[in-house]
Amino acid sequence: MTMAQAAELSPTVRSAGVKIHSTEDFAGMRAAGRLAAECLDMLTPHMVAGASTERLDDLAREFILDNGALPACLGYRGYTKTTCISPNHVVCHGIPGPKALKDGDIANIDVTVILEGWHGDTSRMYGIGEVAPRAKRLLEVTYESLARGLATIKPGATLGDIGHAIQSYVEAQRCSVVRDFCGHGVGRVFHDSPNVLHYGRRGEGARLQAGMFFTVEPMVNLGKSAVKVLSDGWTAVTRDKSLSAQCEHSVGVTETGVEIFTVSPAGLFQPPVS
Repeated sequence: MTMAQAAELSPTVRSAGVKIHSTEDFAGMRAAGRLAAECLDMLTPHMVAGASTERLDDLAREFILDNGALPACLGYRGYTKTTCISPNHVVCHGIPGPKALKDGDIANIDVTVILEGWHGDTSRMYGIGEVAPRAKRLLEVTYESLARGLATIKPGATLGDIGHAIQSYVEAQRCSVVRDFCGHGVGRVFHDSPNVLHYGRRGEGARLQAGMFFTVEPMVNLGKSAVKVLSDGWTAVTRDKSLSAQCEHSVGVTETGVEIFTVSPAGLFQPPVS
């Protein structure tokens, strides 16, 4: 979600404040998050050279519908696909189409399912064939930045703690954090309060409470952080055409820390890259 889109969301959709969820709500998010992760697990063997992103999107839509859920992106703000698939220098919101993946590509797939009213939102990176060392390093930095952000989550911590953990690590690796997009509250509403920035200062921002649900989804560039949105109104790319990577989990704050709703049942959240 862009920062501009976050500001534009209608108050009848977006909560005036941060929702605090019940124990029963955690159960709903677990089920939705697991199905979203299973969808990406299902796609893993199909991420090969020659596969069109349109075909991958079709597979995801069939899987979601066959499992009694709905694709949240389909029809959202006029979007016509089930997933966003973003290869190489595409930062996010890449629209699936006939173009085929090729050997050496890296690509993010972002999927959100709606299961019994709950949104499971997750994304991960895939490497196609033989991936260059600099691309592998970018993937490693991106996943590690997410892990460091998630490790700060507990009651009493702040949103700034999450952003600081991500930003400080990424920049120490001589990469950059995209600032035009953010994580968001999630639950029965797709994009809700609060905004979750992937940069910031310790101790700043809203204080975390048990029962909060949101996504953490850092976008990391090998080059500079600047991005632009193409004329289709969706596809965001790096301005310097450097490689970009993203990974995302939906999480809930518990009494003692964090629960990750979108853990891969097959252990494939970070698919191996050759």
